[in-house]
Amino acid sequence: MRFRALRELVLLLPQLTGLVARLAGDPRVPGRVKAILGGLVVYLANPVDLIPDFIPVVGYLDDVVLVAIVLDGLLNHVDREILLEHWPGDPASLERTAAVAARVAAWVPARWKARVFGGTRA
Repeated sequence: MRFRALRELVLLLPQLTGLVARLAGDPRVPGRVKAILGGLVVYLANPVDLIPDFIPVVGYLDDVVLVAIVLDGLLNHVDREILLEHWPGDPASLERTAAVAARVAAWVPARWKARVFGGTRA
């Protein structure tokens, strides 16, 4: 896995946090997607991780990969117009973010990703 893509996702966390908050309040976003976003927030806030955060670099790997899976799922299961409406940047930055998330999520087995979002568009 490329550490550059991971670093890009870490640098996007403030934008992603705002996106999650705004999507959670939008009535057009399906309840299942909101539950997934809530689960992501709880996991990231929880001090107990699959890989402890105190381990340098590797400690945040599970967090970043989970963010990538959820972001990739959002981009594939929520209408792009809704995402663009809530995205704090321009459309090109959302597309760049989508590309980074897709690169990181590509390393995750499809069956794991399917457990998060399932196979159908919300």
